[in-house]
Amino acid sequence: MAIKGKVVIITGASSGIGAATAHLLAEKGARLVLGARREEKLQALTDTIKKAGGQATYRVTDVTKPEDNEQLVQLAKETFGQVDVIFLNAGLMPNSPLSELKTDEWDQMVDVNIKGVLNGIAAVLPTFKEQKAGHVITTSSVAGLKAYPGGAVYGATKWAVRDLMEVLRMESAQEGSNIRTATIYPAAIKTELLDTITDRTSKEGMAQLYDTYQIGPESVANIVSFAIDQPENTNVSEFTVGPTNQPW
Repeated sequence: MAIKGKVVIITGASSGIGAATAHLLAEKGARLVLGARREEKLQALTDTIKKAGGQATYRVTDVTKPEDNEQLVQLAKETFGQVDVIFLNAGLMPNSPLSELKTDEWDQMVDVNIKGVLNGIAAVLPTFKEQKAGHVITTSSVAGLKAYPGGAVYGATKWAVRDLMEVLRMESAQEGSNIRTATIYPAAIKTELLDTITDRTSKEGMAQLYDTYQIGPESVANIVSFAIDQPENTNVSEFTVGPTNQPW
């Protein structure tokens, strides 16, 4: 199995997709380096993985800070001697109509959803280029494939991630660095994402949608596992995933 023994960094690891992915990859023998802002949840997740016989460590990480991303990569090297995969999963979705002018929330989404991904790429790319191997996986959204009212800025950040990852894949192929990429576009997945919405109308509409259709984050974790488990010469670059009965 290609996953066993690999060192995998996960951001946004304290809950939802990140935590589900950590559990699954640990079961498959990956060695995990977990990053998020909430230390209590990171500690609990790490302890649970270790008690089950897995290998994991963590560092409190704000993905908007380049130095935090760099230190997370350094922690992986110091603890496990290498980095094989980075799963850039941290994200915010405070949706609202543009006319509400929630510019502070726009800035937060740009900082976390775009700059957070760029910071993660910048932190790990020198290592991947030096070893001529590595895998960058990101969580985008179906909002990065199609437009939705109320989701203009969120969707724009997720479209940006789509482009970043595709260009990273192409440039890596041109440069011969053998870096694989995978971008995941989830629909209604049960996470804490809706907790970031402050606009009442947007939150009510999204809550009704999610209550009707949402599936567990394990569905996305399975895709991360599948992408990593492919042969090193095989890149599966995009996955769209959501409930079978949701017309996304």
